[in-house]
Amino acid sequence: MIAFKKSISRRTISRRAMLRGVGTAVALPLLDSMIPSFTARAATTIPVNRFGVVYVPNGMIMENYLPAKEGPDYELTPTLKALEPFREHFQVLSGLNCTPTPGRPGGAHAKASTRFLTDISPPTSETWLDAGISVDQILAQQLGKQTQLASLELGIESGETSGSCDTGYACPYTNTLSWTGPATPLPTQNNPRLVFERLFGDSRSTEPKERAARMREQKSILDSVTEEAARLQGSLPQADRSKLTEYLDSIRGVERRIQIAEKENREVPLVDHPEGIPASWEDHLKLMFDLVVLAYQSDLTRVITVMLGHEQSGMTYPQIGVPDAHHPISHHQHEPEKVAKTAKINAYHVQMFAYLLDKLRATPDGDGTLLDHITLIYGAGIADSNSHAPVNIPFLLAGGGAGNLKGGRHTHFKDVPLANLHLTLLDQFGVNWDRIGDSTGRVEPAMLALGR
Repeated sequence: MIAFKKSISRRTISRRAMLRGVGTAVALPLLDSMIPSFTARAATTIPVNRFGVVYVPNGMIMENYLPAKEGPDYELTPTLKALEPFREHFQVLSGLNCTPTPGRPGGAHAKASTRFLTDISPPTSETWLDAGISVDQILAQQLGKQTQLASLELGIESGETSGSCDTGYACPYTNTLSWTGPATPLPTQNNPRLVFERLFGDSRSTEPKERAARMREQKSILDSVTEEAARLQGSLPQADRSKLTEYLDSIRGVERRIQIAEKENREVPLVDHPEGIPASWEDHLKLMFDLVVLAYQSDLTRVITVMLGHEQSGMTYPQIGVPDAHHPISHHQHEPEKVAKTAKINAYHVQMFAYLLDKLRATPDGDGTLLDHITLIYGAGIADSNSHAPVNIPFLLAGGGAGNLKGGRHTHFKDVPLANLHLTLLDQFGVNWDRIGDSTGRVEPAMLALGR
């Protein structure tokens, strides 16, 4: 029942070791006790590089977002101000274009989210799907061979293919970023409980009734592995014991927040959220970001995408003084009040991204942190929200990319297809792809690693 039992008697623990209980499979974080098993296969320990995408809908107020100066001495704009503590951990990339595929006009929002990772514009059709494979899924095909889950596709709004979709276009184009093939979109999951169970529930368990009973009784998944966790703790050096304790506490903390949301939604039937989804947008997003960190930390997957909203999202943000629906006010027609409100939403989204960066930076991973060992994209598929401009799109590249990336500067490209950058990022993961979408070549890797 316990996957690591045989490993305890040896000098090292397998990186794939798990604590197993009834309906539970808790992967372990990277511990120092696992390192010798790696170095036995290689002279040096090569850090694992993860890939992540955080996508924001409906474009931005570019004058509030884009720095005026290039290079390391640029000033953070009002939209980016929340990222000041992480200045050395991200680059602003400008001059990247996400222009439509010739012969496929219209559908600015459908194209924005679809092209962001596929570099191919969708056709005008509510039934015909044709988008190409997305960059995250190209990586998932390779990196997923080494993890329990190939990838995670997460969102804050429902992943159902209904609701507000771009006129004349199938709903998947606005509701997801990820495609395993031209006609195969991957829906997003927005329920933290279902994500949690996917990460830590044992899909091989033959006791689904016990799992359901545990959830009804508000018991922790860790209850069934307490004894084995204690046994493992007794065999570890102090540093690993502390690391494992903090990791298990993080899992328990996330689970408790999900349980609180489930309880509140049962007791207050007027709350329009499924069980497991907090009523507060900010609490919901933070919970999803915490799950992202746990998924990376446990190496259950190395590829994750998160949509903060669908294209044409009508999400409201009364908590920051913007009760208006996002999409309508993004068509601001240069009205000062609408411009100011849209800019507030843009800055709020970046503030939430800073929360994720902070969690990644605070999580040890080998000889660094998760932030050191990730290639993390933040951006939108259109620039100016009013004109739907697909050129010079908002794009941040965060993390150290396991040694491939350095932050601390604004790097400007001269009308370069986004697809060119995608090819370079694939190369950095050891995945060689000849061409994607409208690529015309590659971005020089040194431009991403110049730092200050």
